[in-house]
Amino acid sequence: MSNKISIPKEKLDINLKFYFFLKYLVKLKLSNKQSIELHRLLVEAGDFVFCLQQYKQKITASKLDEFENIVANVDVATQDVFLFALKLYMIKDVLLEEAKLGYIAQQSVLSTYHPLSLSFDKKSLLIPYTMRVNGALLSLIFFDKIVQGENNFMSKDSEVFIQSLSELSKKLSIQGVEPNQIFMLMFSESVNQSIISDAGSDYETRIFNVLTKIGIPAASIKKAHDEQDNSTEYDFLFELNGKQFGIGAKKTLRERYKQFIKTAHTSPIDVTIQITLGLDLNEEKAKTIRQHGTILFVAEEIYNTRPFLQQMDGVFSSADLTLQTLENLAK
Repeated sequence: MSNKISIPKEKLDINLKFYFFLKYLVKLKLSNKQSIELHRLLVEAGDFVFCLQQYKQKITASKLDEFENIVANVDVATQDVFLFALKLYMIKDVLLEEAKLGYIAQQSVLSTYHPLSLSFDKKSLLIPYTMRVNGALLSLIFFDKIVQGENNFMSKDSEVFIQSLSELSKKLSIQGVEPNQIFMLMFSESVNQSIISDAGSDYETRIFNVLTKIGIPAASIKKAHDEQDNSTEYDFLFELNGKQFGIGAKKTLRERYKQFIKTAHTSPIDVTIQITLGLDLNEEKAKTIRQHGTILFVAEEIYNTRPFLQQMDGVFSSADLTLQTLENLAK
């Protein structure tokens, strides 16, 4: 006879209520000042329902429904759970800022790599997860210290608050509350919402930034289809020294490079370029691209490790994507 996994109803109910309070406090978006004031009133008065009813007048009309939902779920049996949720809501942003530091540090590391290199690409793929993982680990460490009763890991002024948080955590844990697990449900949502979108991780954006950095005016660059063949799309179309440049930009080539083959002899574009990381670039593909007059730029790591690319005219490392190179191609 196998033992089935089951959760006692009482444990489920108290953790569900804990998560509900955390979730609605986040929706309510109380300021630091408001949180501190509400916390003080609850601790000093003791009658939570009465205090919340009195505090309702300070809530803006747009957030009144969220506050009413909180009030409706606070009673004698759940007031400690709500107080615990409020304390954690008050400290949430401190943990969030700590999680961001690791994310920001990783972002700064990117500046040491060329934007079109494999190293940049690999690093940029991991960065969006840095803050999530960092946040999860910070939360784990934080609650471990709370359980151990430590209160000296933050500022001196916060020791009393942390001590009260620790005592309440121990009390509620006896009743079945799982602080870290339930807090992480809410905290991970906050982390995801606060992550700054890294536009630089988008390959096309990275190429655009390189082009503008070397001197191509941003306003002159557009994305357009070929005038003669609408099925051919240029990710970047601009003029330099009286010549029209059309650039295709994809991390991997697959069959996309063939779009330039069809328009090689009919397009009014003077210089066609394919920019790619080059992971799937073999000698046959490179020769096909070059036979039809398209210039090829590949990631420096790929270019440096594939002799056939170095020996082929019209094939460049992405590190050589400079204004001088483009001007030479325009001659």
